[in-house]
Amino acid sequence: MDMQTRFSFSLEADSFQPLVLAVDDNDDNLQLLAQILAIADCDYITAVDGKSAILKAKSYRPSLILLDMMLPDISGIDVTRTLKQDPQTQAIPIIAVTAMARTEDKESFITAGCVECAIKPYDIVQLETVIRKYAFGEIGKS
Repeated sequence: MDMQTRFSFSLEADSFQPLVLAVDDNDDNLQLLAQILAIADCDYITAVDGKSAILKAKSYRPSLILLDMMLPDISGIDVTRTLKQDPQTQAIPIIAVTAMARTEDKESFITAGCVECAIKPYDIVQLETVIRKYAFGEIGKS
């Protein structure tokens, strides 16, 4: 999947739909993230590698990035560090999406600049809650 998008437009003031960048090199994982984002009422764009993720983050400035940590070209940690060093993208929250569940892995993702980690296979309800928390700015509103 080169790029998938879902944009919806509404003139209603209270119908804000944040844009989320979902990054994963596995098509099935990307499709699942897209479905979860649709359920969470988010618009989304996708990327399948680190270089395109960085370019799309700079171009679109999404409200949130869901970032696989094992990409074919650049590691998710390096993508995170690059985005956090750039004034255009440093404020975008990044959630690490990964199968690496060891404590030291999670700590390295947080140290690099991720706000949270979502472990594969996903707890869909929990991931939707985390997406809403950061994409809609619902931190502390639960």
